[in-house]
Amino acid sequence: MSERLVVAAGLALIITLVLGPFFIPVLRTLKFGQNVRDDGPQRHFKKAGTPTIGGIIFLVGIITSAMVTAEQPTSLEMVTMVGITLGYGLIGFIDDFIKVVMHRSLGLRAYQKLIGQFGLAFILMWVSVHWLGRGTDVAIPFTSIHLELGLFYYILIALVIVVLTNAVNLTDGLDGLAAGSTMFAGIGYLVIAFLAASQGGGVAVLAHESDMAVFAAALVGGTLGFLCFNTYPARVFMGDTGSLALGGALVSLAVLTKSELVLVVIGGLFALEALSVIIQVISFQTTGKRVFRMSPLHHHFELGGWSEWKVVIVFWSASLVCAILGIIAYLPTLG
Repeated sequence: MSERLVVAAGLALIITLVLGPFFIPVLRTLKFGQNVRDDGPQRHFKKAGTPTIGGIIFLVGIITSAMVTAEQPTSLEMVTMVGITLGYGLIGFIDDFIKVVMHRSLGLRAYQKLIGQFGLAFILMWVSVHWLGRGTDVAIPFTSIHLELGLFYYILIALVIVVLTNAVNLTDGLDGLAAGSTMFAGIGYLVIAFLAASQGGGVAVLAHESDMAVFAAALVGGTLGFLCFNTYPARVFMGDTGSLALGGALVSLAVLTKSELVLVVIGGLFALEALSVIIQVISFQTTGKRVFRMSPLHHHFELGGWSEWKVVIVFWSASLVCAILGIIAYLPTLG
């Protein structure tokens, strides 16, 4: 199993590294350039025109590697993870296409995105509960307690899925930030899926759980490969195509490994980015004052004088700590 994980990560890495130099010039030729917000940090204006929608590069690497390396590539688990990842990626692609190609700066309406995102969330939960028999209980991080939620499971976990997926999107505001942070979160889920496989109740269960580890390994390899083109100064941006797909990959792993609430710990950096936006909006609407210089949180530190690279390194370090804490939080839930 460990050899397949190395192969999955390595293959995703190689495919991404090979595709990048071919695909980036195509994006540039098609003039799929990034639009920069007028209200953003001024240093970002020089990034205008950098090719975007580059998430397609690592998506090809991740999906191809996972399907080729998996022991059972057509298993319901693997098909679900691939389908949900591509589904969220498709929402992001449509949004990118409207903004970049059709030159409509707002892209999809918020309600349109949410309809698609909640729809995919309920598909993921339905498959997990009714087709894979995962149940409607949730494990409480850092404890051996499992709470049976019944119908409330769908409400709570749908919110977790949609919030965390969009949180990855919010984190994609600096070169390499979202890709690197997802890579560390992916490492966390690689360990969790490996541990779940070790607890498997038979050959079939072991195969399915190990294929989740394969998918996580491919996620790590693909994001690592993309960092070669996406770290400062970025040659390409992933766009919503990539960031929403990465969020979809993480929530798929969380639901199928029954670590839905542990995701909040592993994705703690993403959650913090989303929380900063919520706090900023509530504060400004109720008091007229801003808590942060700018949200999401990474922009607060930028405007405080930190270099982009320093912000990314510090946030990557925080993401690594969150991944380690997530693994620790998951261990007692194995019971």
